[in-house]
Formats: sequence, structure tokens, C-alpha cells
Amino acid sequence: MIPLLIGAGVVLLLILLIVPQAIRIIREYQRILVFRLGRALKTKGPGLVLLIPFIDKGVMVDLRELYLEIPHQTAITKDNATISIDFIVFYRVIDARMSVIEVGNFAGAAQNIASTTLRSVVGDMALDEVLAKREVMNEVLRTKLDEVTERWGVKVTNVEIREIIPPPQVQEAMTRQMSAERTRRAVVTEAEGTKSAAVTVAEGNKQSAILNAEGDRQAAILRAEGFALALTKIYESAQEIDAKTMTLQYLEALKALGASPSTKFVLPLELTTLISGITGFAEHTFDTGASGARAAEG
Repeated sequence: MIPLLIGAGVVLLLILLIVPQAIRIIREYQRILVFRLGRALKTKGPGLVLLIPFIDKGVMVDLRELYLEIPHQTAITKDNATISIDFIVFYRVIDARMSVIEVGNFAGAAQNIASTTLRSVVGDMALDEVLAKREVMNEVLRTKLDEVTERWGVKVTNVEIREIIPPPQVQEAMTRQMSAERTRRAVVTEAEGTKSAAVTVAEGNKQSAILNAEGDRQAAILRAEGFALALTKIYESAQEIDAKTMTLQYLEALKALGASPSTKFVLPLELTTLISGITGFAEHTFDTGASGARAAEG
């Protein structure tokens, strides 16, 4: 009984040791490269993969896009300025077999290649170009790194420069330049505001002058029309006044002059005509009265 239990325990122990070595569950984003007695066979997965225990050995490969941080690297620009740059390299495995067989430590190899490539790229550019053309540097670095990593079955998808630290004297000059530029923008903005305000005021004065002139013109037109209408009315009324009425008006005016305490009188030039008119009017009145009296006697 005891030997049977010992045998069952040994078998169970062997199963517990062998099953994890023989059965592998490969995820969708993974592949496993199988080595049999040291010889690479092929990549398998995803899903369930069976291996021969103690004979087959599997190496897992992640196919997802990964990134590698490259710490600050010192480089010298074309115009002999020392700068420090750090960046990130994004990559993904496109050939699982080559990524295992062709390179032993991809992270270390990629970091060294990236540092060398960075110095080469920065050495061909001036400091102003390095500071102003990050996108160009990103693309150049990506292309050069991809040319190297392609033989390892790895594709460099993107390179992003995170920080560029120029020399202290350059930073000080950049600070002064930034301050001067902000001052210039403030002055320009203030001048533009003053100009805009002046233009607005001038435009308002112009519109006000135009409206005032238009008002004066309309008022003058109305006054002229009123004066013309008054003259028309006077002329129409004068047409209806006969000589007798005018004579009576002259008499009333002379009567008012006679009642005035003034010692000087202003007489119209047509005094002779006025006197003859009055005489004629008086004679006509007397003749009319006499004719009336004779008619009454008869």
C-alpha cells in the first residue's frame, strides 16, 4: 500500500513538473519561438501550444508597440554649441524569430545606437536649427534608427524629443531675446490700440460732421421753402389789393407818424403819387356824395 502511494506521489510530482513545461497559453499579442535541442524551429501562437518537456524550449516575444527612453545625451552642434537632449523611441517587433536570434539585448543595443545616431544628426545642424526644427530631427532619427533595427526584425515607428537643454549662456541670451520680443509685442499692441482708437474717433467726428452738415442743409432747404411760400402768399395777397386799399394804408401810416413825438419823419419817395391818389380818392368821394344828395332831393 505504501509503495503504491509513493509511486502515485512521484507520478503526480512529475505531472506537476512536466505539464507547465509542455503546455503554453499564448495571448493574441504574443508569439513563442520554439527551440528544440537548441535549434530554432518556428514561432507559434496565439492559443494553446504543446512543447516536448525538457527537449523544447520557448522564448516569448511581445508584438505590441513598446517604447524605450533614451536618457539625456550630450552632443555638439555644427556651430560648436554643447547641448543635452533626451528622447523616446517607439518600436514594435515585426519578425519574432529575428528579434530573438539577431540581437541579444535589444534595449541596450537600441540605446547605444540611438545615442550614436543622435550625435551624428546634431553634428550636422546648427544650434538654431536644433532648437527650431524638432520635427525634422524626429524624422531623421526615426529613419536612421529604423535602418539599423530593421535587420533585428524591429520597426521604429516614432521618435519624440522631449527636452533640449542649451548651454547656460545661450539660455540667458534666449531669455533676453524673449523679454525683448514680449516688450516689442506690447509696444506694437499699444500702438495698434492707439491707432484704432484714433481712427474710431476720427470716423465718429466725420460721421458727426456729415450729419450736422446734412441737418444744416435740410434746415436751409426748409427755411428757403418757407420763405418762398411766404413770398408766394404775400404776392398772391398783393394781387388782390387795389389802389384804394393801398391809399388807406398810406393814410394810416401817415396818421401814426403824425401822432409820434418825433421831430423827424421819413416820407416815401412816391409822395407826389400818394398825394394825387389821395386827392383823386377825395374828389371821387365828394362827387359820389353830391350825386347821392341830388338824387335824394329829386
